[in-house]
Amino acid sequence: MSTHHEVERLRKVYHGYRESKAVQAKWSQANPGNQAIVQERTHALKQLLQTVGFLPLTNYRILDVGCGSGDVLAGLVPWGALPDNLYGVDLLPDLIAAAKQRFPEFHLQHGNAEQLDFQDASFDLVLLFTVFSSILDERMAYNVAREVRRVLRSGGAIAWYDFRYRNPWNFHTRPMTKRRVCQFFPDFETRLCTITLLPPLARRLGLLTHVLYPLLAAIPLLQTHYMGLLIKPRWNSNRQCG
Repeated sequence: MSTHHEVERLRKVYHGYRESKAVQAKWSQANPGNQAIVQERTHALKQLLQTVGFLPLTNYRILDVGCGSGDVLAGLVPWGALPDNLYGVDLLPDLIAAAKQRFPEFHLQHGNAEQLDFQDASFDLVLLFTVFSSILDERMAYNVAREVRRVLRSGGAIAWYDFRYRNPWNFHTRPMTKRRVCQFFPDFETRLCTITLLPPLARRLGLLTHVLYPLLAAIPLLQTHYMGLLIKPRWNSNRQCG
C-alpha cells in the first residue's frame, strides 16, 4: 500500500522546522545544553561501538538513514571511518544538497528509505537517529525497517538513538519504547540504555551546563532517549530482541 501521504507529511513538517526561527533557535548548537546533549550521545556511541569491537571503523561500510546535514557521519571519521565508506540517505533534497557541499567525499543521496538503492548486506553499520519517532504511518515504519534489515549484513549492527517518551508539545512524533523497537527488529540482539537530559531543561542550564548537565542527566526519569545497538543475528543465531 502507498505511503505517499506520510512522505508528504514528513516533508512538510521538516520544511516547517527549517522555516521556523523559534525551532532553529531551540536546536541551535550555540546553546550549551544542545552541545552537552551531542557530547553525551557521541561519548555513549563510542563506548558502545568499542564494546562490540567495531572500533576503529576503518574497514566498515556505514549508512546513515535520515542523515540530514551529515554531521553524525562526519563525527565517525575521527574513529577511523573512511569517507569513501560513508553513505547517507535523506528524504529532503535540500538537506542532501547542503550536506554534499560540506562533505563532497561522502556518498549522499536524496531518497525514501522505504526503497534503499543498495544491494543486500551492503553495510556493516546503519545509523537510525530519531528516524522512527518521526514516522507516524505504521506501514512506512515497517517498510523502512525491512529495508534496513535487508542492507545490513549478518552480524552487523544498527546504532539506535530515539525518543522513549511522548513529546506533549510535538504531535508530529511518537515515542519509541523498547517494545516498539522489538516490533520492528524482533530477532535482533538489543542493547539499549537511557540517555539525554530532557532537552527543554538542558537548554535552560546556560553557564552552569557543564556542572548541572552531568548531575541531572544521571537521573533516570529525566533521560528522554534510548541509545544502543541492535545486532543482526548471524544465520545460526537464535537471539531475540529483549
